[in-house]
Amino acid sequence: MEKQIIISIGREYGSAGHIVAKQLADKLGIEVFDRNLLDEVAGIKNVDTNNLKKYDEKPKLKLFSRTVRGHSSSPEENIAELQFALLKSKAADGDSFVIVGRCADDIFHGMENFISIFIYADMEAKIKRVIERHEGLDRKGAIKKIEQHNKKRAAYHDYFCKKSGKWGDRSAYDLCVNSSKLGIEGTTELVYNYIQQRTK
Repeated sequence: MEKQIIISIGREYGSAGHIVAKQLADKLGIEVFDRNLLDEVAGIKNVDTNNLKKYDEKPKLKLFSRTVRGHSSSPEENIAELQFALLKSKAADGDSFVIVGRCADDIFHGMENFISIFIYADMEAKIKRVIERHEGLDRKGAIKKIEQHNKKRAAYHDYFCKKSGKWGDRSAYDLCVNSSKLGIEGTTELVYNYIQQRTK
């Protein structure tokens, strides 16, 4: 793309927001960052990515961490801050990209050519999708998994984000889309068309 654009995709668990983000990035011809951002952080710190995954997109555990002279003992906080710094560096280099979660809506809040999207879905559609993704999971288990994941995402987002509003609050995003209504392809197309209009 000629003009720099950064797109944040927030998503409910089971809404297919991650797939929409990947398809959108493909249509725009730009990179998408999600957990692959951990690979870069791991490379910088010379550690195994698998050692970082359990701390990804999780809030700081206040009872088990402390901050001394500006240095936190919280692995959750340190990994989050490393990812935030990496995203800011990519933006400063003029890169265009789609970022899934990771507080991008707060990091780039107010930046020109930044667009924040939130993908949600009807509960029945989320349940169906989660059951399809996890073999042997029943309806009750799917609901529990959806609630747990969304609770964690909200806690992570709301701990680190101070400017962009609460996770999932429709007023905090440029565009919110219910993926149940149009399906994955239709949702991707709608978001793509919105971005095309915004960046004219």
